[in-house]
Amino acid sequence: MPRPLLKTALCEILGIEYPILLAGMGSRGKATPAELVAAISEAGGMGCIGGSGLTPEEIRSVIRKVRTLTDKPFGVDLLLPAKLAEAAKTRSEVRRQLREKFPEHVAFARRVLAEHGVPEREVANEVVISDTLIAAQLEVVFEERVSMFAAGLGDPSGMVPRARAMGMKVLGLAGTVANAQRHVKAGVDIVVAQGYEAGGHTGKIANFALLPQVVDAVSPVPVLAAGSIVDGRGVAAALSLGAMGVWVGTAFLVADECDIADGMKEQILKGRAQDFDIQRIYTGKTMRCYRNAMVEAWAKSGLDPLPMPYQKILGDDINESVAAAGKWELHSNPAGQGSGLLTSRKPARQIFEELVDSTHRAMHALQERVRLQ
Repeated sequence: MPRPLLKTALCEILGIEYPILLAGMGSRGKATPAELVAAISEAGGMGCIGGSGLTPEEIRSVIRKVRTLTDKPFGVDLLLPAKLAEAAKTRSEVRRQLREKFPEHVAFARRVLAEHGVPEREVANEVVISDTLIAAQLEVVFEERVSMFAAGLGDPSGMVPRARAMGMKVLGLAGTVANAQRHVKAGVDIVVAQGYEAGGHTGKIANFALLPQVVDAVSPVPVLAAGSIVDGRGVAAALSLGAMGVWVGTAFLVADECDIADGMKEQILKGRAQDFDIQRIYTGKTMRCYRNAMVEAWAKSGLDPLPMPYQKILGDDINESVAAAGKWELHSNPAGQGSGLLTSRKPARQIFEELVDSTHRAMHALQERVRLQ
C-alpha cells in the first residue's frame, strides 16, 4: 500500500518526506534519545536532539549514535539565552554562591525533600549554562555537520553565517511576532511559532493568535507551528493558518523510545490540560510543566525564582534527588496542554504515522463539513 502524501515546501527545504519535526526537548538527553530521534527521521519526518542539558561530548555521542540508526536528516536543538546572571562556571561554585547569596531558596529545597523522605543528591557533572559551554556545544554541532540547528531560546545570529556556508539549516523558536522578526533578521531559514499551549520554555500568546501573525510578519520565510499539536486536527489547523509544517514535542514524550521515567509518562497520559501550567521553579525561565507537589510547595513559599543559571542548578539537584528516590510527584515534567488528548504509550513510528493519517482525515472531513462556492 503506497504511503499517504502530505507535502509542503518545507519538505524540499529539509529533504524530508513529511513536514513533521520532533521538537528538540531537553531533560538531559532523556526526552530525545538517539532511538527516538532516528525513529522520527526514519518515519519520514525530522528528528531533533535536545542538547541543552548535555556536555559537548555527550552531544557528539548522541549524534554519532543517531547516525548508526538512520541515514536520514536530523537536527540538534540548543538554548542560546541572551542574558545569563553573573555566576561561576561550575556547578560546585554555583552551589556555593547559592548557599551564600540565596540561603532561603536552598533551605526551601532541603525542607521539601526532607518532608517527602528524599535524601539529597547532586548532579555529578560540573556543566553550567554559560557562554563558554554554548560555544563548545555549537562547535560540536558544526564539526559533526548535522543537517539542521534549532535555537530553542535566544539569538542565533552569531552562528548563522557559518551554518549557511556549510549548508546547515537554522530554525529559530519565537513566542512573539517581534521575536520572529529578530530571527529573520538574524538569517534563520525557518521560524517556529511556539504558542502558549506548548510544553517547556514557552511564551504568553496562544497559537490561534500567534501563528497567523507570525506567518504574515515573516513571509516568505517558512513557519512551523508548535504548541499542543498532538493529532492530525492540530496539524491540519496549523496548515490552515499558514504554517508549512509542525514542531511536535509532547506527543512523542509517551513514545516507547522516549527515555523519560514511566512515572512521568503516566502523568502526561492521566493529566488534564489544566494540570500543565507555567512555572519558573525548575529553571528560572517560564516553563510549562505538570503541576506537582514540588510546584505547589513553591507557590506557597512566597519565594521569587532566581535567574538562570542559579535556579536551574537548584532545580537540577532537586530533580537528581527525587529521581534517585523514584518520587516522580516532585520531579519536573515539561509537557504541553495537548497532554489531555493523549491516552496510551506507543512506538514513535506509530505515533508519527497516526499523525499523518489523522491529518488526512481531518482535512477531508473539513471538505465534507464546509461547502464552498
